[in-house]
Amino acid sequence: MLVVPSSSHCFVSGSWRIKATIMSDTTTTFASIKPSDSDPTSGASASQPVHVYVRRNKKAKGITTTTTTNMTKLQQNQHLPSTQTHKKFGLPEIEDFAYKGSNELTQCLKSEMSLDVTPTEIEVASTTHSIKSPAHWEETLEGIRKMRCSGDAPVDTMGCEKAGSTLPPKERRFAVLVSSLLSSQTKDHINHGAIQRLLQNDLLTPDAINNADEETIKKLIYPVGFYTRKATNLKKIAHICLMKYGGDIPSKIEQLLQLPGIGPKMAHLVMNVAWNDVQGICVDTHVHRICNRLGWVSKLGTKQKTLTPEETRVSLQLWLPREEWDPINPLLVGFGQTICTPLRPRCGECSISHLCPSAFKEAAGSSPVSKSTKSGRNKKR
Repeated sequence: MLVVPSSSHCFVSGSWRIKATIMSDTTTTFASIKPSDSDPTSGASASQPVHVYVRRNKKAKGITTTTTTNMTKLQQNQHLPSTQTHKKFGLPEIEDFAYKGSNELTQCLKSEMSLDVTPTEIEVASTTHSIKSPAHWEETLEGIRKMRCSGDAPVDTMGCEKAGSTLPPKERRFAVLVSSLLSSQTKDHINHGAIQRLLQNDLLTPDAINNADEETIKKLIYPVGFYTRKATNLKKIAHICLMKYGGDIPSKIEQLLQLPGIGPKMAHLVMNVAWNDVQGICVDTHVHRICNRLGWVSKLGTKQKTLTPEETRVSLQLWLPREEWDPINPLLVGFGQTICTPLRPRCGECSISHLCPSAFKEAAGSSPVSKSTKSGRNKKR
């Protein structure tokens, strides 16, 4: 932040020499802003000054600073950007004056306060500022690994990670993307069967799917959940991959999220498996459920359970070491398929039940009883 004195003074910032003069309590005039004589790379001469006028308007709840710029013949085809900055407190600041090499002007002096924060910036901040990790999490994770060493869960042989495992790299990446798209609201063995049918009919490449009719795709992927909508999205994705990515799949998380039908869980899974680029944790319904049962996650700023897989992902990434981000998904998915099931979890068979705050609290021995069954029992009595 540039602090202007109460009298005429000369400043040097980078390659710019700035002469500032306070004209009154409300108006500050920067008489000249021009390249420093000591900067041999600047394309502007000392006879070509830039005049800048800064006006400060005091308001009841603070000071609003408005900066306007006017450039006289610095270079014929270049213009300094006009900017407006609004801050509640502080003296005027000068922004957007700099150079890149001898011809390009870029931002040099930056404001201390960022007023516009994008959701992406918030997310990045949430993954870089760690919080205290849960008690005994390492012991808990090691216990789950020991229970999963048999590799008998459906995800171990039929998960999205296994899609197209024998194909060339480019074709395998597309197979992983297709498998991820079909996986939502679908069990692993059903999803695996759909991928195998597409492969057997030579319909597991962008070009083949783009040329196939939608009805054929529907029949081959049935009975995956929402197969009609997924067939439509699959055609669109194949076309996008051909038109924008040369028949390959997007290599960035933001690009994957722009594909129809692809959400955060699928995008992170594709990045992890297809590109071996871990950008975040893949959180599906199993990971979401188990992390809440273990007390590993909570809504930001509260002790309440997370309500969505995306909330779980953000909370988990705050403390879980990055080297665990990739293996945590298949580990917990398999654990959720075999022991920590959605209904009637097998807490009696779980070796970490003594570390789990939710153990034996979901009536493991009970089963849903229909109204007709209850009615029949009452009649017998």
